[in-house]
Amino acid sequence: MRVKGGSAPRRSKNRVLKLVKGYRGKSKNCWKFAIQLSRRANQQAFVGRKLRKRDNRALWITRLNAAARMRGMAYSRFIYGLGKANIELDRKILADIAVRDPKSFDAICETVKRYV
Repeated sequence: MRVKGGSAPRRSKNRVLKLVKGYRGKSKNCWKFAIQLSRRANQQAFVGRKLRKRDNRALWITRLNAAARMRGMAYSRFIYGLGKANIELDRKILADIAVRDPKSFDAICETVKRYV
């Protein structure tokens, strides 16, 4: 009598088929297609997590540049002045302050202008 492996292979297959549950066509049922598509989806998700970090940083820099220019300063001079003034806020926090609390950002800009 042939032994088919018991419940472990079924558990493994069910895990993959659960990942591809919403896919269209054969790929949600057929084991061969499901494993290929789940691997590709995981690769794309990995890449996407790296790209999201890059995109967010670009967004923060764009916001800071716009906010600094509204106050008569270029982005590069603003960042240089932050370093000279020993203001240790990162771009994410600074962009958030620029959007949500313009008065605080004005105060930061005035401090930075003294060092530029």
